Amino acid sequence: MIFHVIVKNKKDDKLVLVGVLKQKRDLALLLRERWYRIPLRCAPKRKFEYLAFYEPARFGKDGKCIRYYAKIRERCTFLRRDILPHEFLHPRASEKYLWFRVGRIQALARPIKNIVPRRVSFCFTTLRALLNSRIMLQLYNVVSTEEIVARALKRANITARPQHYVAGEKKRYCLDFAVCCKRGTIAIECDNLKAHSSSRQHAKDKAKDAFLRRHGWEIIRLTEAEILSDLKGCIVRVKQLVRKYGGIRADKP
Repeated sequence: MIFHVIVKNKKDDKLVLVGVLKQKRDLALLLRERWYRIPLRCAPKRKFEYLAFYEPARFGKDGKCIRYYAKIRERCTFLRRDILPHEFLHPRASEKYLWFRVGRIQALARPIKNIVPRRVSFCFTTLRALLNSRIMLQLYNVVSTEEIVARALKRANITARPQHYVAGEKKRYCLDFAVCCKRGTIAIECDNLKAHSSSRQHAKDKAKDAFLRRHGWEIIRLTEAEILSDLKGCIVRVKQLVRKYGGIRADKP
């Protein structure tokens, strides 16, 4: 049975290991039999009381997030063939695994999404962070580039609407920030290095920019490197465009 929980401030900072569920069958085993395994060679040395479970992109629409966590009840070391006897011919059948029996599987009030995205492997966080985070970076006290820019825009008194959607011919485009001026609109995009480095993503960005320009938008793309090394310069660029288009419009975007 899955139990949904509500975040409460009294939760303490118990140590949590974030593990990866590589296949959907691993999630099924976890939910049905309440156990999880880690190759002993990969097992961390630190003591931890909870496990959280990351579901990667291959899980489809439910992927790239953490939905469940559980308290550890028991831990043992077994050979892989003893844990999964029906896979006795597996190449790692004789390899040692750290096996965890967990308590009730608890569903987070809201999934923690890997929206940047970043590669996820075994890593630590705290129970408090797990219950209060909305994106993966918050688990490790890493501020996202969008948050950095949002704070800088606010300090500069530039009204910007985050996660603003614009309807396209066949799809909707989500802008990191929309700034509505008296004589035009500005789209601010924060380009994470990993997420925007592939040729496929370049093509998507190009199509998005072309659509926005056809509909009268001015576009500023800020790279991760620019945001982290020259945030002041990034905001100067935004201010220059705001002046060009007559200043911030009084009504909401």
